Amino acid sequence: MHRYLLFRVCVVAALGSWGIPAFGADEAVLKPRVPIDQIEEARSWRNPLPATEENIEKGRKLFHGKAFCMTCHGKDGAGLGGDIEPGILKGPLPRNFTDKDWQAARTDGELFWILKNGSKGTAMASFIPLVLTEEEAWQVLRYVRSFATEGK
Repeated sequence: MHRYLLFRVCVVAALGSWGIPAFGADEAVLKPRVPIDQIEEARSWRNPLPATEENIEKGRKLFHGKAFCMTCHGKDGAGLGGDIEPGILKGPLPRNFTDKDWQAARTDGELFWILKNGSKGTAMASFIPLVLTEEEAWQVLRYVRSFATEGK
């Protein structure tokens, strides 16, 4: 896992040095990442899993483990803002899941679409089905949503 993290940081740094945005957050944080011709369908998708402590905990374990979300989004979901040494990574930081305005603007369906298709122009790759099953992705999203309810 350590080698993979080192590889990922090196790739991100290289992309940033070529002027390619290496991380997800752009200037307009509330701008949707799903293509306009697919956004209505994505917005219609609903998380089939209830927001139980069990599902949130499963999502937490995936976020910090198998899905390695914390590699870019940080242990606390804040997008690595305070977790990295300044100047190590070039380009904007990944989405800050603790941002309540962002949380309110994005639907679960849009976030699921990103997990399934990646986010063009960012370092966010497709995770379904290569890393996560659809059920696991919905669990991760239950955990991501918990950042907005923790008073952060």
